[in-house]
Amino acid sequence: MHRRHTPTVLIAGVPVGSAHPIVVQSMTNTDTADVAGTVAQVAALAEAGSELVRVTVNNDEAAAALPRIALGLERLGLSVPIVGDFHYNGHLLLTRYPDCARALAKYRINPGNVGGKRRDEHFRAIIEVAVANDKPVRIGVNWGSLDQDLLTAMMDANADRPEPLDARDVTMEAMVESALRSAELAESAGLPHDRILLSAKVSGVQDLVDVYRRLAARCDYPLHLGLTEAGMGMKGTVASAAALAILLAEGIGDTIRVSLTPTPEGDRTEEVRVAQQILQSMGLRSFTPQVTSCPGCGRTTSTLFQQMAQDIQGYLQGRMAEWRITRPGVEALRVAVMGCVVNGPGESKHADLGISLPGTAEDPRAPVYMDGSLLTTLKGETIVPDFLAILDDYVARRYPAIPDAAR
Repeated sequence: MHRRHTPTVLIAGVPVGSAHPIVVQSMTNTDTADVAGTVAQVAALAEAGSELVRVTVNNDEAAAALPRIALGLERLGLSVPIVGDFHYNGHLLLTRYPDCARALAKYRINPGNVGGKRRDEHFRAIIEVAVANDKPVRIGVNWGSLDQDLLTAMMDANADRPEPLDARDVTMEAMVESALRSAELAESAGLPHDRILLSAKVSGVQDLVDVYRRLAARCDYPLHLGLTEAGMGMKGTVASAAALAILLAEGIGDTIRVSLTPTPEGDRTEEVRVAQQILQSMGLRSFTPQVTSCPGCGRTTSTLFQQMAQDIQGYLQGRMAEWRITRPGVEALRVAVMGCVVNGPGESKHADLGISLPGTAEDPRAPVYMDGSLLTTLKGETIVPDFLAILDDYVARRYPAIPDAAR
């Protein structure tokens, strides 16, 4: 798939840009001043596969906690880059707390709330800290906090046009203009071109596609994609997948975040898994073995194939913590669990390992296919454990374990 060409931005060793895989990132929702809680959540996100983790730096306590958070992660053996998210007072916190400025791998600035009448002065102060510490910066425009002076000026200019544009179009253009002007200001303050990333986040799918198409056409900076407020559960997942899939298919986007609202006491790592699945479903990256399974119909009154598909997916996910380290390449494994003879054999042959379970009125036989060829036929009450044994053997042979000394 063609990718839009960009420079490479290095974020504490993680390369972001068109020459490299699209990076998955996430954000904590802990009080950053709570060192233990933040370390635990960053660790969970990193272990789920988040390659960058952003934290809120909103007050003195949060800024003072960053070096201790970095130390806590180091003690856990984790080197995931931490990004500082600044609004309103970033210029003060980064200059007051030089250890915080050094501990962070990247700074995120919102040009819409960096400082009112003294916006350029405060923005420049953050850039000067970034330059002094050799840190990259994401200039993140949000339509909910768009630079009102810029938007008003552009709306006034639009009103004077013979044929004024729709207010939505002016807002989209203002977002792009805010990002590009800020990037120009950052470079004039000494930040190298290859230390800048841009984002222009909105909460609507069509709006997101529109604004990123405009932004991508007018610059070559790496772009961070994501709906700014995706929502909860299915709504957030579907909206994120719909928006990001369109842009990624057009080669736009170098790092993504899926901003899901978690349920109370919910699992924050869900947003990481959704982001990974979007990339894997599009064939852009592989993170975990995939199980293809049919939805079921009147031919599959038995729930055996449903339970088996669930068990196999859970089994693979449970083993990935170990396999990711010891058996590289296993993340690309494809397994098919099909419920009847209609599509079962064909889908099974297209997978690395597949099983076609007996549907209603079919013989109680389950042919197993390996690398496109029939391997064996399972029968009886032990079909599921027998197939899992075949799966284990296949993984062991196809993805040999790396010796401890070579890891």
